Amino acid sequence: MRRGDWHFRAFSDGTFRLDGGAMFGVVPRTLWSRHHEPDDKNRIRMTVRCLLAESGDRRVLVDTGLGDRWEQKHKDIYAIERSAGHLVGQLAAAGVSADTITDVVLTHLHFDHTGGTVRQGRDGLEPMFPSARHWVQEKQWRWAHQPSERDRASFRPDDFEPVRQAGLLELVDGAREILPGVRALPVHGHTPGQQMVEFRTGDAVVVYCGDLIPLASQVRVPWIMGYDLNPLLTLEEKKSYLSRAAEEGHVLVFEHDADVECAQVAFRDGNFETVGPFTLAER
Repeated sequence: MRRGDWHFRAFSDGTFRLDGGAMFGVVPRTLWSRHHEPDDKNRIRMTVRCLLAESGDRRVLVDTGLGDRWEQKHKDIYAIERSAGHLVGQLAAAGVSADTITDVVLTHLHFDHTGGTVRQGRDGLEPMFPSARHWVQEKQWRWAHQPSERDRASFRPDDFEPVRQAGLLELVDGAREILPGVRALPVHGHTPGQQMVEFRTGDAVVVYCGDLIPLASQVRVPWIMGYDLNPLLTLEEKKSYLSRAAEEGHVLVFEHDADVECAQVAFRDGNFETVGPFTLAER
């Protein structure tokens, strides 16, 4: 999709599965299963969709997926399906080499968003995107190094610490424009210091929703993950953002929806709903 000076493309780092009940919190299975069919372990299939945005000499990658460094036990637990070098291979096939990425924006530091940030080098782990500045909210960086017992398993410091050691880390303090036309929008209900990424192109606003709205079905405001540390805050953040998205006609990119890449939203009969949906390639 081209909007203004920006060209947007989506790339997947494979698929995985998480428990459907955990993905929808208090929403009954009889409702969410109409949209996401669970397997015999009650898991739903999800993708790991990363966004590449290009303008001039700027190549911005939002989130880096699961990466390669998984033991078989965890591959089985999460039903991970991906080939070696999945994301980087897809980028290369599209003519984009890892060393030409100028910026990596990480919505937050959970393993399914940062696993592809590093790779195994001859002398240990090293950044996968060695020319890129890596943008993370400072609050999330601090939290990832001292998480709660509830969410400790969601963070793997080896996924992101080599970036700091290489001098490629850029910490962001709150909402701000991190690059021309690119704004970080912190939301804290899922994890402190998560950030959505907003691209203002002149004739459109494209927003990568991260885990505020990971699935298109979750534009329904009460459909909130059980993984969220502060679900009531998520509720308010979703209402506030979706109201603005509907009014301004934002294009929402969904990170984890295996079937819906992006959509717009409208407010009808007291509820938000998707308009479209569509893919970036169709626009």
